[in-house]
Amino acid sequence: MNESLALTPAPWPALENIEVCYRAFFNLSSYGILENYENPSVIFGYALPLLELQIIIIFVLIVLSHMFLRFIGVPQFVSYMFTGLLLGRHLFDLMDFSSHRLSLDVALDSNIALEGVANLGLIMFTFLMGVKTNKRAVFHIGKGTVAIAVLSFVVTMTAGLAFRNFQLDKADPLYMPLKLAPTERTVIVSVQALTLLPVITHLVYELKIPNSELGRLAISIATINDLLGFITLQCVSYVASYRYVSPRIANRDALAMTILILVILFIIKPTAQWMVDTSPEGKPVRELYVYGTIMTAIAASICTTYFHQVHVLGAILVGMAIPDGPPLGSALEAKFEGLVTNIFLPISIVVMTMKADISKVLYAFDDISINIFLVGFTLVVKWTATFGSCLIFKLPTKESIILAIMMNYKGFVDLCFFEGAANHRNLSQATHTFMIIYVLLIAGVLPTIVKALYDPKRKYIGYVKRDIMHLKANSDLKILTCLHKPDNISGVLSLLELLSFPPNEDNNKDRGVIAVTALHLVKLAGRSFPILIPHDKRTKPQLRQNSYIETMILVFSKFQQENWASTTVNFFTAYSQEDLMDHDICNLALDHHTSMIIVPSGRKWSPDGLYHESDDTVIRSVNASLLDRAPCSIGVLNDRSCRTKKKRSGTVNVGVIFVGGKDDREAISLAKWMRQNPRVRLTVIRFLSGQEPDKSKNWDYLVDDEVLNDLKETYASAENFSYAEKIVNGGPAVATAVRLVAEDYDLMIVGKGRDNDLLDVSGLAEWMELPELGVIGDLLACKDLKTRVSVLVVQQQQQHE
Repeated sequence: MNESLALTPAPWPALENIEVCYRAFFNLSSYGILENYENPSVIFGYALPLLELQIIIIFVLIVLSHMFLRFIGVPQFVSYMFTGLLLGRHLFDLMDFSSHRLSLDVALDSNIALEGVANLGLIMFTFLMGVKTNKRAVFHIGKGTVAIAVLSFVVTMTAGLAFRNFQLDKADPLYMPLKLAPTERTVIVSVQALTLLPVITHLVYELKIPNSELGRLAISIATINDLLGFITLQCVSYVASYRYVSPRIANRDALAMTILILVILFIIKPTAQWMVDTSPEGKPVRELYVYGTIMTAIAASICTTYFHQVHVLGAILVGMAIPDGPPLGSALEAKFEGLVTNIFLPISIVVMTMKADISKVLYAFDDISINIFLVGFTLVVKWTATFGSCLIFKLPTKESIILAIMMNYKGFVDLCFFEGAANHRNLSQATHTFMIIYVLLIAGVLPTIVKALYDPKRKYIGYVKRDIMHLKANSDLKILTCLHKPDNISGVLSLLELLSFPPNEDNNKDRGVIAVTALHLVKLAGRSFPILIPHDKRTKPQLRQNSYIETMILVFSKFQQENWASTTVNFFTAYSQEDLMDHDICNLALDHHTSMIIVPSGRKWSPDGLYHESDDTVIRSVNASLLDRAPCSIGVLNDRSCRTKKKRSGTVNVGVIFVGGKDDREAISLAKWMRQNPRVRLTVIRFLSGQEPDKSKNWDYLVDDEVLNDLKETYASAENFSYAEKIVNGGPAVATAVRLVAEDYDLMIVGKGRDNDLLDVSGLAEWMELPELGVIGDLLACKDLKTRVSVLVVQQQQQHE
């Protein structure tokens, strides 16, 4: 092909009376890179190859930027903005490079495809954020939270507007018309006073504190502030249109927005609820419903754009009308979350940031100096107002400082507001660029400050002894059991049956009861905020409609009825992100003063317990986090026993491998509870190395001797107790001894152990399949172990410093 169909700039005509016609449309796709051998770049005269080139350049620079910025703890959002500045007008200027590639007609800007993708990304992202918002939480916000939100917004807005006309007479008309200068300052003050819910939600998840009280309070304040911001936005938009456009247009836009809100409330919301109600339980909603919901959000955004509102407003409103969670909310998240978060959102942020021009800030610095002062002033006022109102309502000083900092955070929705104001000529280019830089600095600095001031792990520090070994006489044994899947129920229940039995004269009738809290953990889908739901007879039916939840409640209720004299059971369901489930577990354990948390190991066996089927990496990751921060002792159960009715009523052989250390002593304490059960036959096997340790230097060894001597004296005459010692030296001898011991027992209890000085296990640590179980626990849970012994690995409460 000798000539390209792509448009190339034509030479200017030599005669003035000659008219030259240019294409009024775009060619979408080319014939390939070989279309023109002499000039391969001609393919960028087509819309699709040009868009692909722009997206490739954007993501290459994002990856390179974040590769370096992540080492100083900078969030990925900042990397997106930094990439936008690199591609902006003062450096690579991607917009100018692409602007006349497709057409010389100014109305047909070649960047329109990239702008469209960016706008679609913002619409989709804000819509999904609206869908995942917990609407019920709005009705459970306390008066103090409302007061903090209102004071923070009103004080900042009032103080900022008081300076709106400051030195207005000295403004340069060439910079901006005098009548528009107050509007520019109003935009700055309004956005500074706002604390937007999507932005704070993003920050809370960036800090990994959505399950904490501070995170919940920040989200609640942002919810109220968002409502105030919506009302303010409508009022400012109406006044601006009334003054500077026409009263007719202002009234028309206000009426259109009112109609849109009514349509969302009385048509879209009931329709979405009907979709949820008519979908069969446990099955996904129809694809038609999913795509119809997305198209509704896009249509609402088109409507708000046409009537001079921010284009994401319609998507947010529709998203808030969609029921969160399964089946519709989770289906929308599963279908679009990855695409929107990883592709569309980065493009949107980069495109918005590319419009910054730092040279404009330098040239017009004197003209925007008042705006810069106003930004700093409102920042200080908002921090002070939030901090003061928090102190008024008796919040701790440190949490008040952190919350005041979080309320000043800015993000992608703020960028959207600034871009909308700039497009409507309510912000100058210089001020718009400065606000982009301001958002970049705030987004980069504030999370780092909050991380330095607030550690969510700190509340789990073990100042109070919460373990089994230090329980007082006749105290209740409080256990929190965690269930991820239906397969976890039988193993946990069998373990609890060994601990729960009616007291009598032989097994200490004055001892406390077993207080069990059963926690069902569910991956959060279609929601933004974690939810903890208690289950009892008064629980609403819709919260118990899940068949697995109902099964768990029935099984544990039957267990409680069979052991009514010695056991109490409470049920909870926690909806949470997989990487934050350990926070829910620790919070519940802390609130219930739990002595031990029991979790499944994540290793699944065949029904007969002989063959390994799979490992659940999510459960293992949760367990590793729990072992690091649990506020009490923790037991990891690897269950592979085959249960029959005869087995459940017969004798259960329980063995404890004792090496030494506080974890092993905690395992002995748990085994002593089991030994009181008439069905349990307990054997303690102590592994000793060939060398006698220096008792004067090894305090743990002395305590171990005392604990074991007390155990032997207490149960010397008991028929269901025995004690033995084995001398093992070196890793191979330990592995062989563990395998031989495992053949004689139904359940083995071992300490996780962290001190290798007491026993030589050289070479074994390098071959562990489940490091979170420790060396001995990993040997007993090994895939190659051809016995059906279950193992409970115990770690005593850690005393964090």
